[in-house]
Amino acid sequence: MKAKPVSLVITLLLCSSCALQSDLVILDRRVTALRQQVSQREERIKTLNSEIATYQDKQIKTDRTLHNKQADFGALLNRIRNRLQELRGRLEENEYYVKRREDVLANTESRQEERWKALEKSFQSSLDRIVRLEQYLGMEPSEKLKSPSTEKSNTSAKKTPDNLYVKAKQQFDKGKYEAARNLFQSFLEQYPKSKEADNAQFWIGEIYYREKWYEKAILEYQKVIEIYSKGNKVSSALLKQGLAFLNLGDQDNARLILKELVRKYPGSNEAKIARERLEKFQ
Repeated sequence: MKAKPVSLVITLLLCSSCALQSDLVILDRRVTALRQQVSQREERIKTLNSEIATYQDKQIKTDRTLHNKQADFGALLNRIRNRLQELRGRLEENEYYVKRREDVLANTESRQEERWKALEKSFQSSLDRIVRLEQYLGMEPSEKLKSPSTEKSNTSAKKTPDNLYVKAKQQFDKGKYEAARNLFQSFLEQYPKSKEADNAQFWIGEIYYREKWYEKAILEYQKVIEIYSKGNKVSSALLKQGLAFLNLGDQDNARLILKELVRKYPGSNEAKIARERLEKFQ
């Protein structure tokens, strides 16, 4: 009778041992699976960290490149500003001598006007003497001559914006640049709001360009770009301004202005010429 409880206890212990061993196997499998998941996640994290580091390196290089380009562009703009300031300084001296020459011309014209008035007075005096002589002799009065002042007043056309602009352009087409420049400047002073004002300003710059006074031409073209920014001569002014810098041997400023022309007016004939010029810089 005592043997039965002992064997029952042994049986229970054996069953418990088998159950415990089975649980351990299951637990071990779960641990192994967790280790694999952790390992995979760690590999994934490493891959992501590597990709992030690569992206950060590319971003740093991109930012550095953009910063360098911005610095180069800013340096070029500063060089243009300095160059324009230098040109303005040089032109102040040149304009002084031009003003002196204009004063001399004005004095000459004044003296010519005085001589003309004297001749006119003399002619009128002679005409009066002839009329009195005819009356004294009882002759049939001849057709009276008109005095120069009368003829001048009758024949001179009334000044209008169109007439003045056309006259200036005719002088330009004939190659009489000084006369054309004076007329264009007079036109701008009298009719600054005219529809032809931007054209007149451009032709002033063109006159200096043809006279090879490139510094002055650059400044006159700049007035077209700044004052008449909505006019139809801006693209032409940019092109000629770039070519003027090129003629002065300043390729950096010439390149910058021609690129600006292509960017703002890509479909214009001026942009086509600018591209051809830029290709020669390569």
